[in-house]
Amino acid sequence: MNFDVPRVLIESVGFAFELVGVAVIALGSMLASGRFIAQGIADIPARYRSLRQELGGAIVLGLEFLVAGDIIQTVAVDPSPQSVAVLGLIVLIRTFLSMTLQLEIDGCWPWQRRRSEKRKRCELPRSTDQAPGVSGSGNIDARVR
Repeated sequence: MNFDVPRVLIESVGFAFELVGVAVIALGSMLASGRFIAQGIADIPARYRSLRQELGGAIVLGLEFLVAGDIIQTVAVDPSPQSVAVLGLIVLIRTFLSMTLQLEIDGCWPWQRRRSEKRKRCELPRSTDQAPGVSGSGNIDARVR
């Protein structure tokens, strides 16, 4: 029995995940840019925000596939301490990128969203001179925990 067949199969699966990740980023970027261009010149600030959100979403999703491909290839194919350490660093960097992109898309960290609400975007303060969860008198809003 040839033991190289499972290794080649696992490498191929990892490579396929990485290809999907790159394709998601590329196609998502093209679709978002196409929508931006097709909408014309009306309301450019709102369209720009929408473009950034769509690009960020495509990048976050693509990064998830790239991380999955790296994990499959590193852990299943070459589980040496050095390759696992490199994988850990790559996952940390990509996780940081994903979280900061999610902050850019939603306007808050994932753990700051209210669990009871099903909205995609976080609530923004009603006024620019007051912090979220603080009333006009400076009292802390009981709804914010």
